[in-house]
Amino acid sequence: MASPLQPSVAGQQRRRCPLGAARPAWTPQELPRCFPASRPRSAPCRSLPAIGPALQAAAPALLAPHPGITAGVLANTTVYVLGIRVLLAGLTWAGVFNSWLLGCASYSAFGIGGYALVCLYFIIGSLVTKIRLEEKIREGIAEKREGRRSVGSVWGSGLAGTICALAAMVTGDYPFWQVGFVANFGSKLSDTVSSEVGKAYGKTTYLITTFEKCPRGTEGAISLEGTAAGIGAAAVYSFLAFLFGQVSLAGCGVVFLACVTANFMESYLGAALQGKLDFLTNDVVNMIQISVAAILAIAGQAAWVRFAV
Repeated sequence: MASPLQPSVAGQQRRRCPLGAARPAWTPQELPRCFPASRPRSAPCRSLPAIGPALQAAAPALLAPHPGITAGVLANTTVYVLGIRVLLAGLTWAGVFNSWLLGCASYSAFGIGGYALVCLYFIIGSLVTKIRLEEKIREGIAEKREGRRSVGSVWGSGLAGTICALAAMVTGDYPFWQVGFVANFGSKLSDTVSSEVGKAYGKTTYLITTFEKCPRGTEGAISLEGTAAGIGAAAVYSFLAFLFGQVSLAGCGVVFLACVTANFMESYLGAALQGKLDFLTNDVVNMIQISVAAILAIAGQAAWVRFAV
């Protein structure tokens, strides 16, 4: 009788494989002996095979150019749940909810590419507000709530883009509305970058209506540093929209021109009327700006298609 410490004859006949040595593949007949089912599988393990087909079924909708409302809500909600701490660094709770609505519309209409552009705007816009923040606070020119956006800021940044997304889903004419969507966020990013860089690094600022020198942070003030940064932001954002498949190369140029034009218009409107009309708050001016950018982009694309193609 073999000692309990000695392997049985069947065990001696099993394939041996020293550590580091290449082992020949197990045959189907050997698998039950080599990997005995000594422990019952838990319920989660038994459910794993069902997850793969579910993900495979959802992937085409999530990765589609125009996923639809169900996929858009699921994808956006997942991002918000996972990234809530990051979102709260740049948004109030009310801002989080309203931006969630904006995000659902963006993903539903324009997929992951359009959604990525909105996320880029939010991330870059939040970061540039932190540039020399303490210095801006001392000078009294910092954004309210240290740059954290609330309801008015959310819709002042994305109302026109949300309308474009909803209109695209209703009409089914996605390319027509897509340039307006991109121009909305490109214009607002250009405005945010030019304003924050100008307040942080602008050596000399001028009032856009009269070109008289004025203090940094004055409504309608422009500087060489801020203007250059804003134009650069519009150019980069427009090109990224092209790389993400949101606009054509011609559409990239149309969006860039619309963003820059609307940015200068916003500065002029702020200098000429903001502060003189009670209803013309900063958020209202922003809504006008992004609407002008979207309209200019849509009109520019329509003109290009009609006369240049």
